[in-house]
Amino acid sequence: MTVLYLVRHGQTIDNVNQIMQGQTQGRLTPLGVKQAEELATTLADIPFDAFVSSDLQRAIDTCEIIADKRDMAVETTALLRERDWGGFTGKFIPDLKDKEWPPDVETMGQLKDRARRFLLFIKKNYPGKTVLAVGHGIINKAIQAVYHDIPMHEVPRMQNAEVRILSLI
Repeated sequence: MTVLYLVRHGQTIDNVNQIMQGQTQGRLTPLGVKQAEELATTLADIPFDAFVSSDLQRAIDTCEIIADKRDMAVETTALLRERDWGGFTGKFIPDLKDKEWPPDVETMGQLKDRARRFLLFIKKNYPGKTVLAVGHGIINKAIQAVYHDIPMHEVPRMQNAEVRILSLI
């Protein structure tokens, strides 16, 4: 059995400013760095075999902070990227309420397909291992929805630097 510790990146500047980050790189705030450091301390006794991150900087930074004292490399994958918000990217979130979605937003089907491919990627590449993976709020929600075979709206929102554990058989 592969054990997946699924983590959401630490708080970012755009989280604070309510900007739709999507697939932009993003930068951790000082609190975001502290959240990642605290999570590293909390997880210090877990014998991880691998660290995997979204290829977006805010997730990489979070993952590197957690992996730092273990002298282990962080593998990145685009499968863990946040949802592509297309024309909504970079916009002030409260201004988007009741707006018509642009046609270039990644669909729910595409998102869940990517989540499914991520879970298969972990199972194939890390069989029987314990893996920590840092992603983003919406993709992590999609991963959990696929894993539990439930609608995404039934998956509770992950806070910054929160971890959820999934056992992949």
